[in-house]
Amino acid sequence: MRTEPLESLWSYCTAENRLVPQQTPWSELYSNLQHTRQKPSGGWEPPLPLILAAWHHSVPIEKQLRFKEHLEWAAKQGQLDEIGSFLRSLTETQWCHFGEV
Repeated sequence: MRTEPLESLWSYCTAENRLVPQQTPWSELYSNLQHTRQKPSGGWEPPLPLILAAWHHSVPIEKQLRFKEHLEWAAKQGQLDEIGSFLRSLTETQWCHFGEV
């Protein structure tokens, strides 16, 4: 089976004015990433999704860049097909679009 390139998945994720998945699916995506770890400093690798309180204290581009970090992490872990299938299964209402936040 051929793996989808990151660029192709990113094009899908940004089509239709999509910004990031809504908070619940974004959290679910993150929990499915392999080999996440807490750093000695207390932060996480990759960084946590900008959800809950962070949702209201971050601007749209910060959200989108963090989401892209998660896709890049998935690519490095060989999970792009799995994560891509998950993202493509989301309904349009499960996405946050530019202009909604």
